Amino acid sequence: MRATRIFLPLLLTIHGAVVQAQVPGSDLPDIGTPASTTLSLQDEYKIGLMIVRSLRDAGQIVEDPEINEYLQSLGMSLASNAQEGAHRFTFFAVKDSGINAFALPGGFIGVNAGLVKATRNESELAGVLAHEIAHVTQRHIARSVQNAGRANLASAAAILAAILIGATTGMPSDAVMGTVTAAQGLAAQQQINFTRSNEIEADRVGIGILAAAGFDPGGMPDFFWTLQQHGGSGDRNIPDLLRSHPVTTERIAETRDRANKLDRPRHEDSTSYTLIRERLAVQSLPPEANFRDLYHNAQSADLPSTDGELYGRSLALMRSDSPEQAIPILQDLLARRPDVTLYHVALGQAFLASGRVDAARATLEKAMSLFPRSVPVTLRYAEALMRDGDPKQAHIVLLDLFNNVPPTPEQARYTALAANAAGDVADAYYYMSEYHVISGNLALAIDQLLLAQAVPGLNDVQRERFDARIRELQEYLPKGRHAREIAGPENPQPEYGRSSQNSANRVTHRVAA
Repeated sequence: MRATRIFLPLLLTIHGAVVQAQVPGSDLPDIGTPASTTLSLQDEYKIGLMIVRSLRDAGQIVEDPEINEYLQSLGMSLASNAQEGAHRFTFFAVKDSGINAFALPGGFIGVNAGLVKATRNESELAGVLAHEIAHVTQRHIARSVQNAGRANLASAAAILAAILIGATTGMPSDAVMGTVTAAQGLAAQQQINFTRSNEIEADRVGIGILAAAGFDPGGMPDFFWTLQQHGGSGDRNIPDLLRSHPVTTERIAETRDRANKLDRPRHEDSTSYTLIRERLAVQSLPPEANFRDLYHNAQSADLPSTDGELYGRSLALMRSDSPEQAIPILQDLLARRPDVTLYHVALGQAFLASGRVDAARATLEKAMSLFPRSVPVTLRYAEALMRDGDPKQAHIVLLDLFNNVPPTPEQARYTALAANAAGDVADAYYYMSEYHVISGNLALAIDQLLLAQAVPGLNDVQRERFDARIRELQEYLPKGRHAREIAGPENPQPEYGRSSQNSANRVTHRVAA
């Protein structure tokens, strides 16, 4: 996966069009010759979804409901001020300590955990997201199709092929690096210049988005300056974001001048920003880390500590198998700030981890009444219900969430597991199919629906529902592709035939702090 982490920004730096890449498992659309029209929004979405799928398959995407909800909320608060309603956006965190962020075709915007931790305030993080949003709304990848020669198209296609092959087939990283290096040699100076103009335009549009959303527009040049400080003198120390988005002193001065011409409101960091930074910091540490020694300031009443440090310490205690010690910390935080969703969820998890299922259920039931249809609250509540032997109620609350909130892959997966534990095997296959749809693997999605059709005792409504969904998905599969051809030994199917208790255990394992 090293090659994917290093070279994904290169695809975006070149900003060339992506032609049909003949790689195993690729569902990329054929967009024709360089002389053809630019990518449609639907084609951009398909390409972006393919890349995200490869990242998810390689385990590089942070599957944490709390983190994802915050990034999506922050990102959409910015995107809603972009004055461009045709694009859909998905924001996600990447398991990487490097300082990097990237915009993919189709509105997929990834942020490394290392970048979130490197920001000094929420306006800096918002500035990065606003810049990437501008790359999407200005359609820089699609626009470059009209400005690129055939060599650049081949270069971008080769890079994408290398990324996908390396991620999906286990190609050695040296081979991937060789492919990408060769492809880079095809890039012309004209394309490089066009990319620089993209960066300037993304700065200009992004600062406007940042200000319109109520953040300090100075957050963007401030973070550019921070990047330069991280750069150091050695090439190895240069953050990935500087490689894919070159920052010069002149560029910093220009963005700061633009920011100073706008209203610069004093933006107070949200509590969620502070807590999510701590959550990412704890989660980014390897399992062998000494979590009990973290947050020294939060261990003693004699030393001052922030609420963020206390929250981080509670998470660290849970990771060190000491949830009982985390409970009083979280209870105190919650007593002072009952409006903070993350405190409710963490306390419920601490109770659950300590075996106090009744207390966990009561805590999360209260949170459900305060924050209806919150994704992390609902998922953690469903976990408590499963542990309490009530999978049917877990299935009900998850279905309500699924039908009213744009589902994430993990949300769909939890719904499938709850359905199976409740004895509704056909629905379990159906929602596992939706998991694959959201993840971008239509072949496996159809395979799950075929398994749903084979469940004994289906009524006519269920059968028609599955048939209609299969027909719908088959319209989007490339010609000649069949579900069973994709679902091989390398993609084993979930074993829903196991006991409900086993299913409940798998849910618990996936959502543990």
